[in-house]
Amino acid sequence: MHTLLHICCAPCSNMCIETLRAEGIEPVGYWYNPNIHPFTEYRSRRNCLREYAETIGMSLIERNDYGLRPFVRAVAEDIPGRCVTCYTMRFETAAAEAAEKGFDSFTSSLFISPYQNHELMRQCAERAAMAHGVSFLYRDFRPYFREGQEKARALGFYMQKYCGCVFSEEERYLKPKKIIP
Repeated sequence: MHTLLHICCAPCSNMCIETLRAEGIEPVGYWYNPNIHPFTEYRSRRNCLREYAETIGMSLIERNDYGLRPFVRAVAEDIPGRCVTCYTMRFETAAAEAAEKGFDSFTSSLFISPYQNHELMRQCAERAAMAHGVSFLYRDFRPYFREGQEKARALGFYMQKYCGCVFSEEERYLKPKKIIP
């Protein structure tokens, strides 16, 4: 199976890649994340993925659209509900790329995160697949999340502290601090 793997970052991708390879699927990585801000964060994640892809011999297609303005415009009317727009943007683009380049299917490393709305992502990915005439390869990678994070730390990957968008970064600082007595 010829599968395009949308990748949000190297730490989230390592176990997705390993799992797919164990199934006999050699994924081609796809970098498209206009939601990641600021640019220094975007660059750190992208560069870490580039290095990792090279070390494991995985092909990587990059669509380097640092999309601060388009992303903010797209989510500005509904910041609390921004995730559906973010998932749709990335999956629509991945599905279009997969269809254009003749892939059988696409999936995403986002499906490893226990912090994302898994069912909403799946719905967005299935709509994108249908719209572009390509299959969505569903995998629930969440059982591999902790192992993937441990491997990422052992490999010295850049480890981010938020999902990527500037609003999630803001939320991480607005969370109430735990007071230790």
